[in-house]
Amino acid sequence: MLIAVPVVVLACGIAGAAVRRLGQPAVVGEILVGIVLGPSLLGWLWPDASRWLLPGEVLPFLGVLGNLGLLVFMFLVGFELDPGLLRGRGRAVVAVSQASLWVPLGLGALLALAMYGSLAPEGVGRAEFVLFVAVALSVTAFPVLARILADQGLHGTPVGTVAMACAAVADVVAWCLLAVVVAMAGTAGAGSGWGVVGTAALAGAFLAVMWWGVRPVLARAVERWGGSDSGPGAVVGLCSGLCLAAYTTQAVGVHALFGAFLFGVVLPRVGLVEAAAGRMREFAVPVLLPLFFVGSGLRTDVGLLVGGEAWWWALAVLGVAVAGKWGAGAGAAVLAGLPARDAVMLGALMNCRGVTELVVLNVGLGLGVIGGELFTMLVLMALVTTGVTGPVVRRLRERGGGDR
Repeated sequence: MLIAVPVVVLACGIAGAAVRRLGQPAVVGEILVGIVLGPSLLGWLWPDASRWLLPGEVLPFLGVLGNLGLLVFMFLVGFELDPGLLRGRGRAVVAVSQASLWVPLGLGALLALAMYGSLAPEGVGRAEFVLFVAVALSVTAFPVLARILADQGLHGTPVGTVAMACAAVADVVAWCLLAVVVAMAGTAGAGSGWGVVGTAALAGAFLAVMWWGVRPVLARAVERWGGSDSGPGAVVGLCSGLCLAAYTTQAVGVHALFGAFLFGVVLPRVGLVEAAAGRMREFAVPVLLPLFFVGSGLRTDVGLLVGGEAWWWALAVLGVAVAGKWGAGAGAAVLAGLPARDAVMLGALMNCRGVTELVVLNVGLGLGVIGGELFTMLVLMALVTTGVTGPVVRRLRERGGGDR
C-alpha cells in the first residue's frame, strides 16, 4: 500500500498536468494511467512488475480508498450543481437537454437489444441490460464540462450557460434512471416486481426527507453557527453527513453514490460550507480519486476485444454515442434558433463524458449488469468522446474569432 498509493497518485498527477498542456482535461490523463497500469499494457508487457506494484491482496484496500474518494467527488458534484441553471434559460435549454437525453437513450436501447445475445452476462435480464446501456450512452460529464468551459473561456457565455444547464438536466434524469437499474438488478430474483416498487418508494421518501426536512434544518444550523470559526468541525460534519446519506441509500437498495450526491445538493451554498467542501476537495480529488481510476483501469482489458466482431461492436458503441449526444444536441440547438457554429459547439460539449461515465460503468460492472468486454468498449468510448471535446471546441472558437 505504501508503494502503490504514491505511485498511482504521482502518475495521475503527472499525466493530468501533461494532458492539460495539450488542452485536455486532467481526467483524460488519469484514465490513461489506469489503463496503462492495468492488464491492457503493464500487465501484458511486464506481468511480474504489475503483480509487484498492484498485488491482489492490496487491491481491495485501494478499492476502499478509491470509493471513499468517489463518494466525496459525487458529494462535490452535487454541491456544485447550481439549481438556477435549470430555470429561465429558454427554448434552447429545453430542446437541447431533451434531445441529448432521449435520443441517445433510444439509440442506446436499440444497440443494447442487438448486443444482448452476445455481450450480456449470463443471468442478466434484458430490461436492466438495455436500460443500463442506454443510460451509459446518455450521460454528460457535468464536472469535466465545467472545467472545459473554464479552460476555454466559455464559462458565463451564452453557449457555456446553455451547455451547463442542459448537462444538469440530462444528468439528473440519467442518475434517476440509473437508480432504477440498480433497483432492478438488486431485486432480480428476489421475488417479484414489488421489490423494485418498494425500493423506488423508499428512495422517494429519502429524497423528500432530504429536500423538505434536512435541507431547511441545515440552512438554519449554518445560519446560526456559520459565523463561528469552526472550519475543522465543518469538515467533520460534511464527511459524516455524506457517509450517513450514502449509507441510507445503500440500505434502501440504491447505490451509495446517490446519497452522497443528494447530500451535496441540499447543502446551503454559504462561505463556511464552501470552505469546508474546498478542503475536502484538496485532499480527496488529487489523492483518493486516482485510486478509483486505477481500479477502473485494472478492469479495462483491451485484450478482451479479440476478433473483428468485438471491434465492430466497439465502433458501433462509439458511433451511437457520438450520434446520440453530439448529433442530437447540435440538431436541436439549430432548431431552437442557435447559430450553426454555436450549435455544433454545444453538441460537442454535450458529448463529453469523462469521470461521470466511469462512475456509471463501475456501478454496472459491480452489479454484474455488464461484463468486462462491454465495460472495456464503453471505457474506450468515454476516453475518445472526452478527448475530442476540447480540441473541437477550441477549433470552432478559432474559426469564429473566439467571440462566444
